[in-house]
Amino acid sequence: MPALLASLHSDQASLVLELRDAGAPVWRHLGARLDPGALAPLGDGRTAASFSLNGDVPLCTAPVAGFGWFGPVALAARRDGRALMIDFTVSAVKADADAITIRLEDPQEGLLLEQRVTRDPGGAFRFDARLTNRGAAALTLDWLASAQIPLAADSTGLISWRGRHNAELAECREAMPQQVWAREGRRGISGHGGPPGVVVLGEGAGHHSGLVHALQLAWSGDSRLTVERDDEGFWLLSAGAALQPGEVVLQHGESYTAPQAILAASTQGRGGAAAQHHAAVRAQIGWPGGAMRPRPVHLNSWEACYFDHDEARIADLAQAAAAIGIERFVLDDGWFKGRDDDTAGLGDWICDPVKYPHGLKPLADKVCALGMEFGLWVEPEMVNPDSDLTRAHPEWALHVPGRAQPTARGQLVLNMALPQVRDYLFGALDTLLREVAISYLKWDHNRDLAPAGGAAQMAGTYDLLGRLRAAHPLVEIEGCAGGGGRSDAGLASYVHRFWTSDNIDAVSRVAMQRGFLAFLPPELMGAHIGASPAHATGRTQALGFRAAVAMPGHFGVELDPRKLDEADRAELADWIAFHKAWRHLLHGTRTWQGEGADGLVWQAAGTAREFLLFVIRADPPHDRRPQPLRLPFLAEADDVALQLLRIGGSRRGYAMHSAALFDAMRAAPQRFTGSWLAQAGLQLPPLKAESVAIFHGVAR
Repeated sequence: MPALLASLHSDQASLVLELRDAGAPVWRHLGARLDPGALAPLGDGRTAASFSLNGDVPLCTAPVAGFGWFGPVALAARRDGRALMIDFTVSAVKADADAITIRLEDPQEGLLLEQRVTRDPGGAFRFDARLTNRGAAALTLDWLASAQIPLAADSTGLISWRGRHNAELAECREAMPQQVWAREGRRGISGHGGPPGVVVLGEGAGHHSGLVHALQLAWSGDSRLTVERDDEGFWLLSAGAALQPGEVVLQHGESYTAPQAILAASTQGRGGAAAQHHAAVRAQIGWPGGAMRPRPVHLNSWEACYFDHDEARIADLAQAAAAIGIERFVLDDGWFKGRDDDTAGLGDWICDPVKYPHGLKPLADKVCALGMEFGLWVEPEMVNPDSDLTRAHPEWALHVPGRAQPTARGQLVLNMALPQVRDYLFGALDTLLREVAISYLKWDHNRDLAPAGGAAQMAGTYDLLGRLRAAHPLVEIEGCAGGGGRSDAGLASYVHRFWTSDNIDAVSRVAMQRGFLAFLPPELMGAHIGASPAHATGRTQALGFRAAVAMPGHFGVELDPRKLDEADRAELADWIAFHKAWRHLLHGTRTWQGEGADGLVWQAAGTAREFLLFVIRADPPHDRRPQPLRLPFLAEADDVALQLLRIGGSRRGYAMHSAALFDAMRAAPQRFTGSWLAQAGLQLPPLKAESVAIFHGVAR
């Protein structure tokens, strides 16, 4: 008799489970798309193995310890201090073309585990897990995996990202582990290494081809991802929220739902996996009005004036912003009562009567009259000890009775698990949004959690964000946490933009932004033109390079235009106009990334028919002339017309040489076959360090 199978298929991948009369379904395949046909049961091809139990225990969707499985477990729980010995039986499996739902029970321990895998329209698979306590006594949950998936024995390496404030998203490449690889977050936020995620490379996989598995957890709190080698030769990838000991206690009938895990399985390399993640995240975003509009060009006041501002200064800054084409003006930190530095005022969301004696409404009205939207910085989850809120409710901050409360940036963290805290914050923010023409909130979070708030802290923040979104559906929100400390698919259901990093140095941003795009789409990537020298690094860079690097993301400005000379202001206005002319290709479309010879990197954005290509040189070249740049994403095009729109970068030093081809490409599109560009490559003009060549392409 053939095996009874349940399968999900995307255009590139297949997920195949074998159903059993007893026990959770077992894994048969998770990789390139295939037709499983009439397979024999797994057990028919598994011989006895030395030093093994007599009963075979293959990898199933819910492996548990104690009865022959010695790898990572899907569930760990306790009752009255006793670790549960779980033995699931399957009570129901429902499968169709879009989802597989599995219902597992352990009557003796009083457990119900519901697992669901859904096929996203963009090609990714979403994993859900929910545990219900059916026992009479309380159950303490220590771990529930959102997903556990097998990785092929020919997997070759892992890519992940690490980071810190001002140095987010540093790419890490490692060989497949011979024992256990782990990536854990313990700071209460997803962290400056980006979303809790990992990319697993199959044999020969690169940016454009080969099998890649890429998983991200849709969760903004503490997390745990592991890749462990099984002694049978494959690897097991596990992902879930990292729970504090004793944090989740389920009474009879209560349930805990794990964060979703999003898995891309692509035969089109890292780029194909990223495209699936972009589609999955885009499906979560609740755009005002139901659809994304052109992303407004920002000017944020922070690096223009920090805390040193008042109504007159900000009004002048807004006037200068409007003159260069800014569409959204955001007033950053320092607008509320007692806020002259970062030691006071957080929690008291009342306009400073000294800086803004007439409140924020006249300023917001002026900004709107200039043709811009008005945005405002807030940090609702935080409180300063020097604040009226702390004096009234010191018990509202995270604390351990009898222990010191560590501060960071002069602030404590409000306990978002408390309904009264959320009610207070909703009331304060709701009042602001009703009284002032605010269409945008920059929502910041400027410290790690110590003491820890656990999963309930993040769930409370989600609850507050969801409540505000429901009350003010036309307001957009930016997620920020000391820059990129909380940019992930979990928060993407509540926000419309992430601040990638407080470091706006364009050289630093090249790698950061490439890392961001591994899991999150470019229209969510806050990318600004900063001042020169850069405030975070002190490096000096040409305006054109800063602008070109920021161009593919949600574009903005983080400087004071009044401090620029007339020529630089005109150039800045020109780059803003350039972005507006091309943002329809940059956002909501496909992104491709790759690497060229001699340190070049490139990125293209658009569709198969029309795109912008950015060729980026951060460091000086070593070769005499640039090598042709292969563009594999154009392999299927019969004909491609390419025009060199501009080169952003320094004009100082020796003049760069040109040639007839590049002069012609500046004047009009030049034609190439797609196969030539994919296999032989595009000849490039010489590029100095810190410069970007931008091409427009139309393919047939």
